[in-house]
Amino acid sequence: MSAREPIRVPRPHFIPPTTRTEEAPEPGTLAAAVHNTRQWLLDQQQPAGFWCAELEGDSILQSEYILLLAWLRRENLPIAKKCAQRLIDTQLPTGGWAMYPGGELEISGSVKAYFALKLTGHDRNAEYMVRARDAIRAAGGADAVNSFTRFYLALLGQISYDHCPAVPPELVLLPKWSPINIYRMSAWSRTIVVPLAIMWAHRPVRQLAPDRSIGELFLKQPDHWPELKCPGLEQEQSWFSWDKFFRRADQSIKWLERRKIKPLRKRALKVATQWMTTRFAHSDGLGAIFPPIIWSIIALKCLGYDDDSAEVRYNHEQLAGLTVEEETSAHLQPCLSPVWDTAITVRALAASGVTIDDQSLIAAIDWLLEKEVTRPGDWAANVNAAPAGWFFEHHNDFYPDIDDTVMVMIAVKELLIASESSAAAKPVNRELQHPRSSSDMQIDEADARRRWAIGACERARRWVLAMQNKDGGWGAFDKDNDSEFLCRVPFADHNAMIDPSTPDLTGRVLEALAHWGAKRGQPAVDRALQYLRETQESDGSWFGRWGVNYIYGTWQVLVGLNAIDIAKDDPLMQRAANWLLTHQQASGAWGESADTYEKPHLRGQGPATASQTAWALLGLLAAGLAEHPAVERGVQWLVDQQQEDGTWAETEFTGTGFPRVFYLKYHAYPIYFPLLALATYANARGQELPKPQRESVSPRLRVVG
Repeated sequence: MSAREPIRVPRPHFIPPTTRTEEAPEPGTLAAAVHNTRQWLLDQQQPAGFWCAELEGDSILQSEYILLLAWLRRENLPIAKKCAQRLIDTQLPTGGWAMYPGGELEISGSVKAYFALKLTGHDRNAEYMVRARDAIRAAGGADAVNSFTRFYLALLGQISYDHCPAVPPELVLLPKWSPINIYRMSAWSRTIVVPLAIMWAHRPVRQLAPDRSIGELFLKQPDHWPELKCPGLEQEQSWFSWDKFFRRADQSIKWLERRKIKPLRKRALKVATQWMTTRFAHSDGLGAIFPPIIWSIIALKCLGYDDDSAEVRYNHEQLAGLTVEEETSAHLQPCLSPVWDTAITVRALAASGVTIDDQSLIAAIDWLLEKEVTRPGDWAANVNAAPAGWFFEHHNDFYPDIDDTVMVMIAVKELLIASESSAAAKPVNRELQHPRSSSDMQIDEADARRRWAIGACERARRWVLAMQNKDGGWGAFDKDNDSEFLCRVPFADHNAMIDPSTPDLTGRVLEALAHWGAKRGQPAVDRALQYLRETQESDGSWFGRWGVNYIYGTWQVLVGLNAIDIAKDDPLMQRAANWLLTHQQASGAWGESADTYEKPHLRGQGPATASQTAWALLGLLAAGLAEHPAVERGVQWLVDQQQEDGTWAETEFTGTGFPRVFYLKYHAYPIYFPLLALATYANARGQELPKPQRESVSPRLRVVG
């Protein structure tokens, strides 16, 4: 199947605005802080109506891209050299590479970074290479890398594929009713496993010259490397062991492979190829995220696709769209986040007083509504519901997710509420010609937009309800995707093999459903509430799956509980609020490190950040503590720390991709979340905010990549 020609969406850098049309409030006040951030965000809107800030990951994005280019014999391209420079720039003083600022050496990422530097011509005797090599060997060497890193090592001839987990393409032939099939895996695992299985069946290798190999990182020969295990799993206690089952299955598959006993291989490859290429359509790459795009290119080349084929070019275009190229270095984003950033920005702007009669929010809402999913995706394998909802990126129709869907639902409803008393919206399409008066046209378009928005959110509401898990909570992409035994599969060590319910998502879903009429006493709400009661930690907090960490989870749940009118004196609310109050820092801020996923006893502790301070404040406001001194101190900290242009400085990674494996820095988090918190606080206290009076300003866009 031919892939569609990709739509290139320039990746913008936010840059400081220079045009101000409002009369600025007195500097250093809450009103001034809201005014400055609101104006900054309005000036950064893209012409199509969306916002999209940079989404930053760790070193593996650069190193894996270089490893792909090396397999394609393109490691000498300028972009590879620039990515290598980024690796040098982000190396720890101790020699390795971490998953987030302030983190410790992570062995898989460090091995890939060292390998990438060698492949791009860096001298193994250079000081930074010696330092890296010593640190890697001290941390267990290449012997300790995870399964996906082993596949890269096999791809480039450092180890045999026999030292990698078996990923046979016959997996795609297993029926949906089978306890083991690709739809029992999480969506992100599924999109990796299918192209990876195609690669595993072909076992491609590029043999490297000795001076480009990394044998110096091996402590033992690969035959003696440790078994692969998902981090954090407890030892099985029953008589039957899934660990042993899957390891014996792995050995059996490899035994059959060596003897070329694979009667279903041709059919499996055909089905896997069709599955993969079908999902290139209406998408920014398979799954619209970096890892499957990389493996898709490798799989396509294994299948004999030419470099100039539409499919291969399409995937390279997606990688180019993720690339942020600077003067001397370059790095890649794991994906783009326009739907997410736009929905949260709309919420923050609506809270700060911008209404739907503002041309910016007309464009934003229209853009969001045009992104509504209208075709079934992978989720439909286990759910009988009409397509609806939203995804995270520009295009990803096969993978709408609960979090983006409910965030858009909340944004639309809050904007409608904030705009109830405003005048009719201006027409978004100035080229439309009507024989009637301009005011009639405005009223008709405003009403049509409102009905469109309500209809889309009603469809989304029904879809979200259909996706509720049997335990009462919600996962991200699928329903009841909680087969924990799959975490024992040898290639499941990325710690994200399944997509079970999480408290943070469930809290946000309750908030959205309440916005659209849900109440206690309704079965879906009561089941979700029971799930949250059961998952509250002993100290009153909740775990954060998609943000760091317990501050994120606790905020989300408190807001959801407040939305369904849980009493402020309910122990569920009080214990959570007390946990947040207890973890406020002396400065008035909050902060929490991603270390807490490995060391939960450190929860609520870490460098102060604007994003986490905003989350804590929003949680406390939901708990009815707008007049509490701790809230006032947190608000003052945000006001004091705001930079002149209306933003906040933040180097920490407060987003979570896969706990213990991959973390994210959302560059817009320390901008729109503080605005949302400050505006919510002002509204709760009855403080009047400056009204936006803004002329049309063309966003200043610096296109990179």
